[in-house]
Amino acid sequence: MPPPHLATAPSPRFSLIVLYRASLLTLLTRLAPATTSGYVRLIIAKGTTLMRRFFASFVAFALAACGGSPAGASDLPFTVTDVASFNEPWAMAFLPDGRALVTEKAGKLLIWDGKGTGSITVTGAPKVANGGQGGFGDVVLHPQFAKNQMVYLSWAEEGTGGFGAVVGRAKLVEDGQGARLEGLKIIWSQSPKVQGRGHFGHRIAFGPDGKLYISSGERQKFDPAQDLGGNLGKVVRLNDDGTPAAGNPFASKGGVAAQAWAIGLRNPLGLAFDGSGRLWEVEMGPRHGDELNLIKPGKNYGYPKASNGNHYDGRDIPDHKSGDGFEAPKAFWNPALSPGSLMIYSGKAFPKWRGDAFIGGLGGEALVRVDLNGETAKKAEEWKMKTRIREVEQGPDGSIWLLEDGEDGRLMKLSPK
Repeated sequence: MPPPHLATAPSPRFSLIVLYRASLLTLLTRLAPATTSGYVRLIIAKGTTLMRRFFASFVAFALAACGGSPAGASDLPFTVTDVASFNEPWAMAFLPDGRALVTEKAGKLLIWDGKGTGSITVTGAPKVANGGQGGFGDVVLHPQFAKNQMVYLSWAEEGTGGFGAVVGRAKLVEDGQGARLEGLKIIWSQSPKVQGRGHFGHRIAFGPDGKLYISSGERQKFDPAQDLGGNLGKVVRLNDDGTPAAGNPFASKGGVAAQAWAIGLRNPLGLAFDGSGRLWEVEMGPRHGDELNLIKPGKNYGYPKASNGNHYDGRDIPDHKSGDGFEAPKAFWNPALSPGSLMIYSGKAFPKWRGDAFIGGLGGEALVRVDLNGETAKKAEEWKMKTRIREVEQGPDGSIWLLEDGEDGRLMKLSPK
């Protein structure tokens, strides 16, 4: 698929091509009324993937025929290189030697060779409940990976009551027999399991305190985000073995409440620490109102009692306002960006962006840069990528890497111009 950025001052013939493509995609999208759940609308959106890619190729041909050139690319502060492709990739984590672990939603764990299109399958991956928004999720390395070779994985599983996210850990072993996971053990589970296959969250991050932080979605059930009788709609803080960490703000309540670090979250799909040890989280709001939050212990982020978006059926949700008892987002998006990932940049390749947050937009089909300054956040730039961005990751050399959502999802490298 060629770079998605279109030429300025297009010819009339090219304008007709773009209009025709847009009309067909809009028709499919409008088959789902505004009251339809985001999950159903996502299914329809995914149904346009083949059409979208066909027209991308067709547009590239038409540009050449019309004397045009791929542009927009000249306006980007980086070059985009397609490196490899995967089947519905969800997350990636670079290994110390420059290779990377990649999860595919259907349940496969791969090691990409770090150079080109080559990858090998890691055996021993868990059986996942692949469907809707659920499947294989995040992958991160233990802070002492060089010594213990431990990796942490999240996925959706089926069990009593329905479905829920879990996090497991295992040792990554590579030898003459290939690559495999040994001793895979589930160390954390969403509680309770519920029906439906949306809003798992299940992003993972290790903090500078060595603790394990997990984002847990409210599973499209709303009120559990405010209920300390379960861990849905929360960020939890654990020891690396999955036990509740000492000093958690709700520890005195016992049970799963002892895991909770913050509450009142909806569908948290990004979790990252900045250079000063502050924890940031990005989540999909209801109908619009996507949020970037600074996560603090014991704070309540409001959902479903406060949000800058509304329910899909049109019911109002009170906006965040001073004095409502809830922690307001540091930045929000209306219309929606549909954020799927969060990375805070610390590399040398883009020195002006050091300390800034990068968010991959799914429905927004964009890469967003947010200027972080202490505890404040200011939306800085939004680059239209014309495709759904599932994952944003920083490479060992400071380059920025993107995983495209969907079948044949590309691995893209962003390098300085």
